[in-house]
Amino acid sequence: MSNIITLNEALSSIDKIKTILENDGVIAVPTDTIYGLAALVRNERAIKRIYEIKGRSFLKPLAISVGTVNDISKWSVPTISNEHLNELLPGPVTLMFPRQTTLPDYFNPSVQNVAVRIPDYTFMIELAQRLNEPIALTSANISDSISSLTIDEFESLWPKIDLIIDGGLLTKDRTGSTIVDLSVKQQYHIQRYGVDNERIIKYLKNDCHLTERK
Repeated sequence: MSNIITLNEALSSIDKIKTILENDGVIAVPTDTIYGLAALVRNERAIKRIYEIKGRSFLKPLAISVGTVNDISKWSVPTISNEHLNELLPGPVTLMFPRQTTLPDYFNPSVQNVAVRIPDYTFMIELAQRLNEPIALTSANISDSISSLTIDEFESLWPKIDLIIDGGLLTKDRTGSTIVDLSVKQQYHIQRYGVDNERIIKYLKNDCHLTERK
């Protein structure tokens, strides 16, 4: 299909991909864990399309992906230092912080926190840095079905997606990133146990000196 390109092609076509996203596009992207669907947070129509493509409830929030640790405070209120953030990110972890008013009201309405990712994946980092704005990110699958490790596993969604970036088989682990709620200072709560969760929890306890909130 003409809307499928290789990872190498994507890396040399960042400007083309940027244009697709700026025109309400939804793309499928490889990450350091599973395949995702991505769109610009500022494009309300594209955000709605993600929900429609997945058959996802509008009550379920989307994460954002950014390019650097310094970007996190533009869209959320971090409760740990940049020093600690730089130890955790980029990596297979999603961190939840109170949201900033800079995020549009239609994005995850009535949700006080926002989940932030910086995947440890060169393409995603380069794309986010080139865009210099948050990317909405969620798994590339029908809502509540298994996560996708290859593009063939979400083939039924291809006709609805503007561009699919084929990064091959990503990992052998479908659990996705470990999601940590850090919205309360000095505390952490594991929202979802995912990739590398033992190392992440150890760092939060021993280095960030956080206590677990059940």
